[in-house]
Amino acid sequence: MLSKFEFPRYTYNDYKNWKEDWEMIDGYPLQLLPSASFKHSKIQSKLIFQGLSSLSSLNSFGKNCICELCNELDWIINDQTVVRPDIMIVCQEVKENFLTFPPTLVIEILSPSNIKTDRVIKFELYQENGVQFYIMVDPNKETVEVFELINNAYQQTENNTFQLTKTCQVSFDFEQLWK
Repeated sequence: MLSKFEFPRYTYNDYKNWKEDWEMIDGYPLQLLPSASFKHSKIQSKLIFQGLSSLSSLNSFGKNCICELCNELDWIINDQTVVRPDIMIVCQEVKENFLTFPPTLVIEILSPSNIKTDRVIKFELYQENGVQFYIMVDPNKETVEVFELINNAYQQTENNTFQLTKTCQVSFDFEQLWK
């Protein structure tokens, strides 16, 4: 029997049967809000457009960039941890309808309901799992924080161009997000 301070923990088998939108960290469910705010959605659209334009321009110059931009895709880290970043760039072949390996770059757009999750829990999770670049966008403060994994720890940088692989890079114009 559970004490009043213990909560049940779940696995991916439970997660895949849930009807609403969820993430799961260490077996504990986190429900996603029904819909992002207009400002969140607008910023996400701008970032997706910039990222796709940047990646496709590399291909048009014959660089054979293998990286793909994804949004709202599950990343199954292990049987008890599944996250769904706002935007990811993946530089390996995706063989399922979800990721089973770390993306190269993750962008999370903060909202009042997820600040602690994105700033603390996912920050540590992404760092521990080898996500090379982690970008947090705060629509309310109109700020962007960029972190690069250096010696297994995130270091804050001022970059807006990211070398994803030898032949792939992506650039964002963060100032355009607020216009």
